Amino acid sequence: MTDWSTLAIERSEDGRRRCAWGYPPEYVGYHDDEWGRPVTDDIRLYEKLCLEGFQSGLSWLTILRKREGFRKAFAGFDPVKVASYTERDVERLLTDVAIVRNRGKIEATIANARATLEVQAQIGSLAELVWSFEPKRRGRAVPVRLGDLPATTPESMALSKQLRRRGFRFVGPTTVYAAMQALGVVNDHLNGCYVRSACERERRELHRPPGKAGRSR
Repeated sequence: MTDWSTLAIERSEDGRRRCAWGYPPEYVGYHDDEWGRPVTDDIRLYEKLCLEGFQSGLSWLTILRKREGFRKAFAGFDPVKVASYTERDVERLLTDVAIVRNRGKIEATIANARATLEVQAQIGSLAELVWSFEPKRRGRAVPVRLGDLPATTPESMALSKQLRRRGFRFVGPTTVYAAMQALGVVNDHLNGCYVRSACERERRELHRPPGKAGRSR
């Protein structure tokens, strides 16, 4: 049996060196174009937090394959629209085979939409809250093997506590850290992965002083 914690990077069929996730082809595009690239759009942040909550107890591949179904079911993860969902919508979604039919997680998604709107009203954006827990990059060890990636960090525990205080559900420290990895709040691509440097460049763009050329996601 393979010890996944010892795996590092591997050369794919296209010649590129990637994190050795060792998963089906659907993961290649997700790994290359999404995971670890910084996100500052509140809709995508809200979506990721909810989908990571749905993933609890399941594989991410299951969620990835159903993502379009989730987006249709939850109005593109527009928190304004989802916040208006009622018990009738919950019952409707419990019959939707395109998503994971779990009452607690469906209700959490609606609660998280309302919490997102509260955060926006209080501090301006969900992004402002989430990115305030970005760890210091200087001196942070670059992971070499999958086993180097933590399940939680002090920052994910603190963000989890803050989110729960504000009414978010299914946002334990492990779920939150997985979201932080995917949203680029941390860069956990392994040393030697060709995507790692691209993620770092995009993260630096977020911290450029006003007036400097750059972009954000």
